Amino acid sequence: MNKELNVIDKWYFENKGREQGFVYIAGVDEAGRGPLAGPIVSSAVVLYSEVQGIDDSKKLTERKREELFDILMSGKHDIGISVISNKVIDEIGIQLANIRAITESVSRLKNKPDLLLIDGYEIKGFPCPAWKIIKGDQLSASIGAASIVAKVTRDRIMKEFDKEYPEYGFAKHKGYGTKEHLRAIEKFGPSPIHRLSFKPLNQITGSLFPE
Repeated sequence: MNKELNVIDKWYFENKGREQGFVYIAGVDEAGRGPLAGPIVSSAVVLYSEVQGIDDSKKLTERKREELFDILMSGKHDIGISVISNKVIDEIGIQLANIRAITESVSRLKNKPDLLLIDGYEIKGFPCPAWKIIKGDQLSASIGAASIVAKVTRDRIMKEFDKEYPEYGFAKHKGYGTKEHLRAIEKFGPSPIHRLSFKPLNQITGSLFPE
């Protein structure tokens, strides 16, 4: 960060890596750890040129995320994406599902990275160094790009599920545990894409809104 201007240098970690001799530097982030329904999605991104407007996906409007997603997916950058279903999440747990998603997204890059920048998550066992960066989606251009790709990919999946199960409102809340979503679960029961291992779905015996 430039303290005088209070401006974040979003290429600081990438440049630091290059100074140490790393060439293919991938930012990694995921979307969908917390929702009650749908998959968890991870993306790994190697940026080959600067993309204006990159930031933490949560800070961007949906329209801006879509615009940046199209730019990132134009073929000028190296992108790897992994989608892990709710069924797998229920089978192995969200922690292992997240690790699998991250590992798969990295493996799907065209070029093997020699450095990973991972948003706030420490994972061992990669064949290359992995730097854990707290709030990385705000501090690193590569991680910010990965957060956008993961978020837009997952949102589009949930919008498709909304067509199949319109009674739950997936297009609006994307599977997160809003009051609207919980009331739909109470009324219709869980759908095939709900994570039955998650609270409160794993303990439904009556009303989700006790007096």
